[in-house]
Amino acid sequence: MFKMLSALICGATFATAALAQDTVLEVSVGDTRHEYSLEQLKALPVTSFETTTIWTTGSQTFEGVSLLALMNAIEVAEGTIQATAINDYSVTIPMSDATADGPIIAYLTNGETMSRRDKGPLWIVYPYDSDIKYQNEIIYSRSIWQLDRISIE
Repeated sequence: MFKMLSALICGATFATAALAQDTVLEVSVGDTRHEYSLEQLKALPVTSFETTTIWTTGSQTFEGVSLLALMNAIEVAEGTIQATAINDYSVTIPMSDATADGPIIAYLTNGETMSRRDKGPLWIVYPYDSDIKYQNEIIYSRSIWQLDRISIE
């Protein structure tokens, strides 16, 4: 029994370590491609906020990298952001949304990583409660979950 439990724990630890090194977000700018693991995203400046969403119950705390910080990391200030999910659903986000008080690419909700079933591993979330400008259908449509690719056009 102990050996089986030990093997399960070791297997889970290995799977978690492997996931941390796997690419969770690919960002393309022209012919240049940047690949980020969850750990690499967590190494970028962290932003968090508490907000309600139209998809969840009650207030949630989201933590991740701001869209602005990611654009700064890849040295992009112009263009249009094309965000695509695992299932190939895609949205267009204007670069003007990438502001200091704007959306984040969340990798934690309430301190927990998000499974695919829970809109993860990455979800573009706006601080909906902070300003009425974030409470409309256009912004909600840009709040793409299961994000795995961004291209700048």
